Amino acid sequence: MKTRIYLDDIRTPVDRDWIIVRNFEDFTLKVREIGLANIGLISLDHDLGDSAMKEYFDNVSPNYKLDYTHIQEKTGYDAAKWIVNYFYTMNIERIEMPRSRKTGPIQFPLICTHSANPIGAANIMGYINNFLMNEHQDQTCVRVQIPHTV
Repeated sequence: MKTRIYLDDIRTPVDRDWIIVRNFEDFTLKVREIGLANIGLISLDHDLGDSAMKEYFDNVSPNYKLDYTHIQEKTGYDAAKWIVNYFYTMNIERIEMPRSRKTGPIQFPLICTHSANPIGAANIMGYINNFLMNEHQDQTCVRVQIPHTV
């Protein structure tokens, strides 16, 4: 069975089979340690700290606007971008490969987001699904609800 990683600074999934990481740095270390081929699922929260939560309550919730310049810590969106870049570091030949030659499955985990931040979740899904489309894969990144405690 492949590993499942849950990135969230506050919530803890009820299902104890998840590996929980609380910030961007721990996420990148854990992915490197386990290896993409051994990870089956990653669930990303967007807001990973005080300044991200402040941006959510000050702008996203009341105004439906998200300004990343107000966020000091790395977010789940940064984690999404990092994992795509990490994939290309491990598969450098695919960077300039035409899409028509990108056939068959790739060694990349299923990624979803459980973020309550609708704009942050959309940014994560859009980034991952665009990567998957360009890799000639099904666009599978969706927003999910994972039972959790706080």
